[in-house]
Formats: sequence, C-alpha cells, structure tokens
Amino acid sequence: MKTKKLFIGSFMAIAFFISCESNDKDQNSTATTASEQVAIDSKIDASIEDLSNIAEDQFSMKQSMTSKSTETIKSMLPACAIVSWTLKDGIFTGTIDFGTEGCTLENGNVLKGKITITFSGNFTTAEQTITYSFDAFYHNGKKIQGSKTITRSLKSTELLAAVHPVFTCTIDITVTFEDGSVYTRTGNRVKEMVEGYDTKGIWSDNVFLVTGSGATTMPNGNNWSSIIKTPLRFVMACKKPFPVSGTVLKTKNDVEILVDFGTGECDNVATVTTGGITTTIELKK
Repeated sequence: MKTKKLFIGSFMAIAFFISCESNDKDQNSTATTASEQVAIDSKIDASIEDLSNIAEDQFSMKQSMTSKSTETIKSMLPACAIVSWTLKDGIFTGTIDFGTEGCTLENGNVLKGKITITFSGNFTTAEQTITYSFDAFYHNGKKIQGSKTITRSLKSTELLAAVHPVFTCTIDITVTFEDGSVYTRTGNRVKEMVEGYDTKGIWSDNVFLVTGSGATTMPNGNNWSSIIKTPLRFVMACKKPFPVSGTVLKTKNDVEILVDFGTGECDNVATVTTGGITTTIELKK
C-alpha cells in the first residue's frame, strides 16, 4: 500500500512539473511571438511616420512659398529628392521622386520611387485635405502601396490648449517585405504638433503626439488590432522614426501585448509585456 501511494504521489509530482514546464514554454513562446510581431509593426510604423512627416513638410513649404513669407523654410527632404509641382483648378499636385538607387532621409531611412501629394491651394480654409499615392515606392526595401488621407486643421485639443496643427490620418496601405511577405495596415491616427509650430523654418524642433488605433493583417490571415493607450511622443531632434515615450496595446485572439516606448530617451528600445513576461526589444526600421 505504501508503495502504491508513493507511486501515485510521484506520478502527480511529475505531472505537475511537466504541466508547469509546458506552461512556461507556452508563455515564452507567446512572448517571443509578441516581440516578433512588435518588431514587424515597428517597421510598418516607421514607414507611416515618414510619409506623414513628408506630407506636412511639403504642405508647409508650399504654404510658405504661396504666402510669399520672408521666413527661411528648409525642407526635411534630402537634396537627392526631386520635387515638381503643378497648379490646376486651384489644386496643387506635387511629385517627389526619390530615384531608383535610394535616397536617404536624415533619420537614416532609405526611400525609392515616387510619392504624389495633392491639396487645395486655398490656405485660408479651416481644414485642408492632403492625399497621396505611390508609384513604385519603397521604404527601407519594403514596397508601399495603397492610399493615405490627411485632414490638416489648426485647433485646440485636450492634449494642448493652444491652437496648433492637428493631422487626422486615414490609413489603408499594403506593405510587401523583401522576403515577399505581405502585410495590410488600416486605421486612423491623430497626430498633433505640440512643439515647434511657431518656427516653420526649423523641422528639428518639432514634437508630435500621436493617438489612434489600427489593425495589421499578416500573411497567414491573422489580425493584430492596436490602440494607443498613452499618446506616442515623437521628437524630430532625435532623428529616429520611433516614439520616445507612450504605450500601445495590441490584441490577437484574446492575447494582449503592451508595448512601452520608455520615458523620453532617444533610442530604438521598447519593452513588450504579455502573459506576465516583459521583454526588452530593439525596434527596427
């Protein structure tokens, strides 16, 4: 009888050990998958941020030139980007050609192909709609297709009482990575310029706060939904396409992932927390 009890006790202990070990493996696997997904999302996010910045930069440039401002305005675009504009029926259409060899932005991201931007030439309206499309356009080797619309306005918000530029973005793009994997990103983002809007001629002193939500469809058909829980802070002086602070909650099949971008340091580091496990990762662009 004692031998039987000992056997049963040993079996239960082994089963408990195996169960714990299995749970640990599942949790570690989930954490690894989460980190990989965040790394992929960061590459897509870097593309979206650059596109938004280019649209704002070109709008400000054309607005300044049209108003014949005496203030010196310097574009964020590198010299290798060739910009041409037409004005027809009150609508500006600009084509930015980054060439086929690669044109490097100040933050190190390499762009190829063309972006076409359109907006009204009436800069006295309360709101402006900026749209752009892509022609064989690549961001760090990733092919970008689809469309993006930005509504630009000047107003006071909960994030900043002073009147400042606010960009409400609608995103529907397809991103093809160099290995052939295809991701689709849809969503809405509100990007507010909370610092630097008084000095139009200096891009490097701009600071943006971003809120919003979106979804990423992966090659296997699964979806990740994302919502910004704490506004993401982008500092142009950092010359990096990543937030210096803020949090994002990502969800897939009831699995939640919290991404924390830190407390203000200018780096490419974030922490990813899921299932009680926190991992530090390097964001990729």
